[in-house]
Amino acid sequence: MHLDIWLLLGAVLVLCAIVAVRLSHRLGLPTLLAYMGIGLFIGEGGPIHINFDNAELAETLGLAALVLILAEGGITTNWRHVRPSVPAALAVSTIGTLISIVVVAVAAAWALGLDWRLAFLLAAVLAPTDAAAVFSVLRRLPLPSRLTGLLEAESGFNDAPVVIVVVTLSAQAAAPNLLELAGLMLYELVAGAAIGLLIGWLGAVTLRRIALPASGLYPIAVLSLSIGSYGAAALAHSSGFLAVYVSALVLGNSRLPHRPATRGFAEGIGWLAQIGVFVLLGLLASPGDLPGQIVPALIIGFVLLLVARPLSVMLSTIGFGVTFGEKLFASWAGLRGAVPIVLATIPMVENVPGAADLFAIVFNIVVLFTALQGPTLPLVARWCRLSADEEARELDVEAAPLEELHADLLEVRVPADSRLNGVEIFELRLPHGASVTLIVRDGTSFVPEPTTSLRAGDTLLVITTDKVRDAAERRLRAISRRGKLAGWFGETGS
Repeated sequence: MHLDIWLLLGAVLVLCAIVAVRLSHRLGLPTLLAYMGIGLFIGEGGPIHINFDNAELAETLGLAALVLILAEGGITTNWRHVRPSVPAALAVSTIGTLISIVVVAVAAAWALGLDWRLAFLLAAVLAPTDAAAVFSVLRRLPLPSRLTGLLEAESGFNDAPVVIVVVTLSAQAAAPNLLELAGLMLYELVAGAAIGLLIGWLGAVTLRRIALPASGLYPIAVLSLSIGSYGAAALAHSSGFLAVYVSALVLGNSRLPHRPATRGFAEGIGWLAQIGVFVLLGLLASPGDLPGQIVPALIIGFVLLLVARPLSVMLSTIGFGVTFGEKLFASWAGLRGAVPIVLATIPMVENVPGAADLFAIVFNIVVLFTALQGPTLPLVARWCRLSADEEARELDVEAAPLEELHADLLEVRVPADSRLNGVEIFELRLPHGASVTLIVRDGTSFVPEPTTSLRAGDTLLVITTDKVRDAAERRLRAISRRGKLAGWFGETGS
């Protein structure tokens, strides 16, 4: 009976969370606010009155959810958009994070009278931006791809160094040796990135060479490899968070079979992880403790938003060609979410004095400032005179391996705005070894003639050998972006 009730309650909560996503999108609010609201509603202060105060369990489940969210972020991130911004993102994730920690810690010690340990813990917990919040909000805004890539990569990278600082400060009552801490951070970050890169590359090579018996196994394999990289890095005493993000980034941008299906599966798991962790954190929060920490939360939140974040972005992006308007927007778009709240449970588990108040401050900051920053991002983007790049007409290509023939079957969907519309088959000039074998149009399929014209909404089945697959994909992308004379415009489809 208890299992039946909990399964019913869980299903109802997930469905309510899905409805909340729709409402949040209409209001321009990050969905985390709705999820945490559900947690508070069913918690000890709500009508259902579920009493949950196990900080250790919340920490464990929260960190596990963050692993899934980072994996989803890496798999769905377009490396071509992110690559130009990686150096700047690494600088913001390391140098900028340290600047933010120092500024907020000094403010917390001076304005709130916290001792050095609790002040630096509060600052470190608040330093990282949240991947789930950033991905859910920024991907809906028309922004330059370089800026979006910077913010996405930063949210994926900055968890790793912060976790090291929070764990160190929570475990040691004495001031840590800064040289030892710097050396530990360097080792963990480099080793974690190397392990993630190795596992991602090996996984991509293996999945390209084998044909699994069911298409649904490919998304499971990709996600398992990403999560496995976290465990492998942790066993090597390095950064598991960086390893899982890097491996997922490699796998998500490799030439794997059933890539769209893999991305869809990862997004579903990511949404489920977000729902679970935010509802859990809402359950953990005590409504009676939150009002007493609103004033400290407002003080530290405004220091973080108006001083620490802008200063860290401005200084750490010097020399990377980031415009002043992009820096201003990046300063305002440093959204906090599950990561700071989950990290705030670590001092609670370690029984750090004042950890309960720290958790309440962080919870208030996330709720109040996400509600402030999220809806105003479109307005800030207009003030900073930011607009999207000219959108490339991208194709959704899904591949299935034909192992015995040493060939691949590509499924190409022609978007509504693609310049493939009106192009005849012979004008594609695909490389020798690639051929359009079938077209699905308006629910019916037929074998095309050389003079058959393509239409928006068509689905093409293209057979290509391994050797020319990349060239065939590049040719189709080039025509989709610039038309059948793409070569004259210098469009290569890369």
